[in-house]
Amino acid sequence: MKFFFPDSQDLVSPTYDFEHDEYLPTRVRQRDDRYAHEVLDSPPYHGILVSKAIVDGSVSGSGKYTSSQRARLYRMGVRRFFRLPAGIETLGDNGAFNYVAEEVPPVTVDETLDFYEECGFDAGVSVDHIIFGYESAAGLDDVDPAWSNRRELTLQLASDFLRRVEERGSQIQPVGAAQGWSPVSYADSVARLQEMGYTRIALGGMVPLRTKDVLECLQEIDRVRNPSTELHLLGLTRVDAMDEFAKLGVTSFDSTSPFRQAFMDDRNNFHTPNGAHVALRVPQVDGNPTLRRAILAGTVSQQDAIAAERSTLKALRALDGSRIAIDRALDALGHYETVVGGSKKSYLPAYEQTLVAAPWEDCRCRLCRTHGVEIAIFRGTERNKRRGFHNLTVLAAKVAALTDRSSSPSHA
Repeated sequence: MKFFFPDSQDLVSPTYDFEHDEYLPTRVRQRDDRYAHEVLDSPPYHGILVSKAIVDGSVSGSGKYTSSQRARLYRMGVRRFFRLPAGIETLGDNGAFNYVAEEVPPVTVDETLDFYEECGFDAGVSVDHIIFGYESAAGLDDVDPAWSNRRELTLQLASDFLRRVEERGSQIQPVGAAQGWSPVSYADSVARLQEMGYTRIALGGMVPLRTKDVLECLQEIDRVRNPSTELHLLGLTRVDAMDEFAKLGVTSFDSTSPFRQAFMDDRNNFHTPNGAHVALRVPQVDGNPTLRRAILAGTVSQQDAIAAERSTLKALRALDGSRIAIDRALDALGHYETVVGGSKKSYLPAYEQTLVAAPWEDCRCRLCRTHGVEIAIFRGTERNKRRGFHNLTVLAAKVAALTDRSSSPSHA
C-alpha cells in the first residue's frame, strides 16, 4: 500500500526561533524552508500528488502558487522543485474539487497532459468531474441525469486522455479516473476504463462515503477488476479498513487528513499509534486574528493576554513529567483560556490527558526529538505544520505495518 501526500505548498522554516516566535531576516521561503521529506528522518509518504488547479488556479480562483513559484515548477520540473529523494513517486491530477460547480471541466485533455509532461510527473490522472451524491441501490439509469452526464463525461475524457497519451508518445503513465454514485456504477466505470486499456484507475468522489459504502463499492468493482489493475483512492484515508481495501485491489491512496487535523480538527490534533490528543492552545497575542480583533474591540486586555501568554509558555517549557509541573501548566493554560476565551467550552480536561501522556516524549520522529513540547502547542503555522508532519509519520508507520502484514505468509 502506498500513500501519496497532496501538495499545498506546506513547508516549515528549519531556523524558526520558537522562543521569540520569529524568522531570520534573511529567510527566503522557497530556498530555505523545507518539506516534510526534508525535515524527517525518512519521507513519511511514498509519493506526492500535485493538482493542476493548485498550481495554475481554476474558475474558482487562483491557486496556492505565486506566479514565480509556478514558473519555477514548470522550469525545474516536479522532482527538482520539491527536492525529492530517489524513490518518491509523483502523480498529477486536475483538482476536480476546484471546479465541481461547473457543468463541464474548464480544462482540456491537452492542457492537462501539457501540465503533466512539462512538470515531468511519473503518472497523471485523466480529467474527471466529481459526482456529489450516493445511492447504494441505484443502477446505471435510475438516477439524477446530472450524475449520469458527469460519469459519461468523465469516461469520455478518460478515453480522449489515453488516446492523446499514445498519439503524443508521452512518457506519463495514464491513470483513468472513475466516478460513480453506487457500487454498480463504480464497477461499470472501472470495467469500461479497463476496456479502454487502463491498468491503473483512480476512484474519485468517495471522500463523503462511509467505510461500509466504500467497501461495498470495492467488492462490486472486484467482480470486474482484472488481476493486474491497480486501484487508487482519491482523497481517502481509512487506515482501519486498509487491510480490506488491499485485498480488493487498492494499492495506493492520497489524503491531507492527518496533516490538516493537526490544526483544523477540534480535538484530534496530535496523533499517536493508538489514538490522538488535543494540542495545547496558546494563541499568539500579536499574531492570532481572532484575539487581535478582541483586543481592538476592548473585550480582551492586551496587557493581561501578553502576561498570561508568557506565563503559559514558560510553564509548558518547564514540564519535567512531575505532577507539580503538570498542575502548574494546567493552571497557566486555564488562566490564559479565561483571559482570551470568554464563555467558550474549556479544553482543560483534554489538556490534562495530553500533559499526562506527554506523547512527544515517546515519539522518535526527528521533529519531536528536536522540539519536544513545542510540537504539541497549537500556535502559529510553524508549530502546527510540524505537528502535521509528525502526524504523517504516524500514518506512515501504520501503512508500513499494513504492507508487512499483507506480505507475511499468513496473508499470501
